[in-house]
Amino acid sequence: MKVSAVVFDMDGLMVDTEPLYHSAWKQAASEAGYEITDALYATFVGRPTPVCEALLHDALGPSFPLGQFQKRWPELWKLQIQNDGIPVKPGLIELLDFVESERLPMAVATSSEEEYTILTLSTAGLLDRFTVMITGDRVERGKPEPDIYLEAARRLKVSPSECVAFEDSEAGIRAVQKAGMKGILVPHWPASPEAVHAAFAVVETLHQARDVLASVVQQRSRGQ
Repeated sequence: MKVSAVVFDMDGLMVDTEPLYHSAWKQAASEAGYEITDALYATFVGRPTPVCEALLHDALGPSFPLGQFQKRWPELWKLQIQNDGIPVKPGLIELLDFVESERLPMAVATSSEEEYTILTLSTAGLLDRFTVMITGDRVERGKPEPDIYLEAARRLKVSPSECVAFEDSEAGIRAVQKAGMKGILVPHWPASPEAVHAAFAVVETLHQARDVLASVVQQRSRGQ
């Protein structure tokens, strides 16, 4: 396989923001007198925020104060960021350094909106490491549809078949597969059989993900 570029998901893959979103959403719902179970929240992972909010409204019923919730959860999320910062996943910096050493362009393809993406990457000290950033509010269809990854390839000026993409969610790895990219899954939640089937490789850590990418790149160097 020829590797011409690398694409990264953001939340849960590069940065450990899923617990922050989880906490903010649960607290915002609790303040309104509702409960978001862990099982319900798991259905949101990897999907665009408007889709998640619609799923939440459907699950909790028509009396759920969605407008109040939409205003409150970002306040709670940003407060957590200000107080605690955003932790980077172990092995990420080594992975990014390896990609840069191979002179491969990198993109971020995240379901988060542009405002939250810029704040997240800036807070984590990662914003300057990417030449391309595609956010969920800039594509018509969110993950698990392939739009965001196809747009990343277009802006990187490479064929999707020449991209390796890293994901942590089922919705994300399915989007990678549909886009025709080679996907490496580093699951934040236990991976479903469907997610495993959609992935080129499934690993537990970003250190292991780097090893898989290095193997693929070495094959490229040998002309395989």
